[in-house]
Amino acid sequence: MLDFKAKPIIAVIYLRPLLGYPSHPGLNKVIDYALEDLEVLRKCGVDAALLENEHDRPYTVEASKEVIASMSVVANIVQRQAGNYPIGSEFLINDPEASLAIAKAGGNSFIRTDYFVDHMAREEYGGEMKIDPQGLLDYRKKIAADDIQLLTDIQVKYATMLEEKSLAQSAREAYEYKSAAAVVSGRETGIAPSVSEIMEAKEGAPDLPIIIGSGLSHNNLDELYPALDGAIVGSALMTDTRMDYEKIAPFMDIVRRLRQ
Repeated sequence: MLDFKAKPIIAVIYLRPLLGYPSHPGLNKVIDYALEDLEVLRKCGVDAALLENEHDRPYTVEASKEVIASMSVVANIVQRQAGNYPIGSEFLINDPEASLAIAKAGGNSFIRTDYFVDHMAREEYGGEMKIDPQGLLDYRKKIAADDIQLLTDIQVKYATMLEEKSLAQSAREAYEYKSAAAVVSGRETGIAPSVSEIMEAKEGAPDLPIIIGSGLSHNNLDELYPALDGAIVGSALMTDTRMDYEKIAPFMDIVRRLRQ
């Protein structure tokens, strides 16, 4: 389980294409790549890892049976190798029930969902995204997964808001629907939110951890990390979508300095 008092760094592991995609390399290779990335993360002292099906292109809005099945197998084997090290799962692009099912089957401790309390649209995926926070909580209870933490984006990158709402209000609603942490992101991958946006979210839900979901890097850690309760970090730690020791080690050196 993630301890947000420790301001964890959660690195994203991009899984190779899963079952059903033409470029699927076989489950053994998917698992091998994920375990190699996990080993680098642990060696560098990163606090947790989030598994995402980033290479399942084109994305689908909801998960297929074969993706749920194969990602659950990968998640379970990675978690067994990791022991008590926190592992999470997220199906892209908008199927938090699938993410919960995968995490439950995999023995993972958290999920991330890009859409939770905000009415938003992605035109390239058919328009308005389905949101049903109470339905997700009901499903979590149904599958006995109440111990799986929900990391929920508010006003997520790339999507268009369909309602007038401040970040503070979105954070407050996420807290009311039992989010373990609200995720604030910039406009797109690699772009960080401002300190003022982070603080606005905190004002709406003072008891809810606010973490960053995009754009944290070696260059802005000193500015942003003190304002955060944790971070999800992907591309800043990677080379060619694989975890890179030469990038992660100095990144975590800065984090450890800021934690003192």
